[in-house]
Amino acid sequence: MRTRVTELFGIEYPIFAFSHCRDVVAAVSRAGGMGVLGALYFTPEQLETELNWIDDHVGGKPYGVDVVMPAKYEGADLGDAGELLGKLQAMIPEGHRKFVNDLLERHGVDPLTEEGAGHYLLGWTDATARPQVEVALKHPIALLANALGPPPADVVEQAHQHGVKVAGLASNARHARKQVEVGVDIIVAQGTEAGGHTGDVSTMVLIPEVVDAVGPETIVLAAGGIGRGRQLAAGLALGAEGAWTGSIWLTVDEADTPEASRDRLLAATSRDTVRSRSWTGKPARMLKTAWTDAWESPESPGTLPMPMQFMLISDALRRINRAGAGELTTFPVGQIVGSMNQVKTASQVIYDLIEEYVETMERLNTLTES
Repeated sequence: MRTRVTELFGIEYPIFAFSHCRDVVAAVSRAGGMGVLGALYFTPEQLETELNWIDDHVGGKPYGVDVVMPAKYEGADLGDAGELLGKLQAMIPEGHRKFVNDLLERHGVDPLTEEGAGHYLLGWTDATARPQVEVALKHPIALLANALGPPPADVVEQAHQHGVKVAGLASNARHARKQVEVGVDIIVAQGTEAGGHTGDVSTMVLIPEVVDAVGPETIVLAAGGIGRGRQLAAGLALGAEGAWTGSIWLTVDEADTPEASRDRLLAATSRDTVRSRSWTGKPARMLKTAWTDAWESPESPGTLPMPMQFMLISDALRRINRAGAGELTTFPVGQIVGSMNQVKTASQVIYDLIEEYVETMERLNTLTES
């Protein structure tokens, strides 16, 4: 397969794999695609450790890092990361804290110990994501990706000075044009079928709109509901130069997905997801569970703005995973979850994608010839 992204990065297949798991990132890159590590959940020190490991296990193949530098979030004017955490914590209403604790108590989920508490702010803000960018650019990454709006122009310039290409996620044509205006090299056009933060336009409609909006100069990757070779072929047919995938890596053998979450994902159908603000305060497609139902119930106090919602629920998610509370276990995942019904290695997923892609193209060629 030869597209502009395979030539640009020297990869065999135009398949990008977003994952928070370093093992998945390295495995996909070794298999001929490009793994992209989600940096969100790591402190700068932890990210350094993860990237050192990938450097040692990727076999010299290219890989990327994904950060979250949202264009808009609560507390953007409240100072540096240290000040921001304390001020935002004080802004979380007690009624919201009580709602979360009562929900977990009803499902028999025990509190955390002091040692079990997590990082509350992570990389949801400009102030906390910039240190992650600094760490990433010390490593031989090939791509820096950003979600939730165009990255700051100075970050794009910094990446380019290191010879690193920049990708930005867009859920409509207007967002794509804004990304291009700040110098982004690659647009990831992400349809509403995708897991995690996503808009409300379907992939089939979005891809050609974005391709037309940013012109032939800017590379576009198709994202949202892509986990089969037929869907990869469709994305290319719509004008994309490759595919950005995420959900399908949650159930591979190398993934560190908690067992309770993996079991629910394997059993889920494509109708078992919902766009909810209950994870971060912004709309994100997630597995539909008692957790998402509770936040839509009449008793819900409503979600908080980003990043306060995740700060509110961070420890709750840890409690749920530790307890294996399946009815509350939730996970950002796309509608492709209906096709994720068995555990495979990452390399097998790549192989299956390409094999079905080839079969699809052969079938289409037959139709054309006839």
